[in-house]
Amino acid sequence: MEKAIKKYWPLFVLPTFAAFVIGFIVPFAYGIFLSFCKFTTVVDWKWTGLENYTKIFFVNRKLDTTFLHSLWYTALFTVVTVVIINVVAFTIAMLLTKGIRGTNLFRTVFFLPNLIGGIVLSYIWLMIFNSVLQHFSKTIVSTEWYAFWGMVIVVSWQQIGYMMIIYIAGIQNIPGELIEAARIDGASPAQLLKSVTLPLLMPTITVCTFLSLTNGFKLFDQNLALTGGNPGRLSQLLALNIYDTMYGKTGWEGVGQAKAVIFFILVAVISIIQNRLTTSKEVQQ
Repeated sequence: MEKAIKKYWPLFVLPTFAAFVIGFIVPFAYGIFLSFCKFTTVVDWKWTGLENYTKIFFVNRKLDTTFLHSLWYTALFTVVTVVIINVVAFTIAMLLTKGIRGTNLFRTVFFLPNLIGGIVLSYIWLMIFNSVLQHFSKTIVSTEWYAFWGMVIVVSWQQIGYMMIIYIAGIQNIPGELIEAARIDGASPAQLLKSVTLPLLMPTITVCTFLSLTNGFKLFDQNLALTGGNPGRLSQLLALNIYDTMYGKTGWEGVGQAKAVIFFILVAVISIIQNRLTTSKEVQQ
C-alpha cells in the first residue's frame, strides 16, 4: 500500500492542486494584473501602468487622506482587538482549567457568540448600542470613536470564546509534572505563569495572535453592518474602504484593485513578522 501511494501520489494530489490553481492562483495573478489597468469588467481592460496606485493617495494632484485614514484606523483597531481578545481569552481559559464546577457550561456559553454570523451579530449590537446611546442623544455613528469602540466590543465579544478554546487546549497540553516540580521548588503563581505556563504556551499564543491579527485587518461584515463607514467614512476599515472604492465610484474599479493588492501585501508582511517573532520565543517541551 505504501509503495502504491509513493508511486501514484501525483494522481491524488492533482485534483486538489488543480482546484487551488484555478480557484486561487489564477484569480490572484489576474487581480494583480488588473491593478495596473482601467476596467469595468475583468475582460474589458486598458493598461494604465501605475496610475491606479497614484490615485490611491492623490486625486487631481491633491492628497486623498481617505485611504491613509482607513489604514491607521485599521491598524489601531487591530492592535486594540488583538490585545483585548488574547488577554481576556487567556484569562478565561486559565480560570476554566482550574477544575471549577460548571466548566463545560461556561465554555459553551463563552463560545456561542462565535457561532453567530457577523452581519446578524452586528445588527443585534447596533440595536443595543443605539438603545443605550439614545438616552444621551447619541448613536453609534455620532463620532468615529463611538463607532470604533462599538466595533471593538462586537469583535471582541465574538472572538474571545473561539480563542479561549484554543488556549484551553494549549494549557491542558502542558505537562503536569512541570507544574508540580515548579510548585515544589517554591514558585509563586506569578513565577509559575511567567516561567512555565507562558513559555510552554507560546505555540498557542502564536496561533491565537495570528488569527486575531489577520481577522482584525480583514474585518468587513461587522464594519458594514454596524457603522457602514459613517460618519463621513471616518469609521471605514481597510476592507470596507476597498469595497467602497470598487463599487461606490464609477471608473474606480482599478483603483480598488490596486488598494486590494496593497492590502494583501500589508497583511502578509505583518503576519509573517508576527509569526516569526512569536515562533522565535517558543521552547521545546
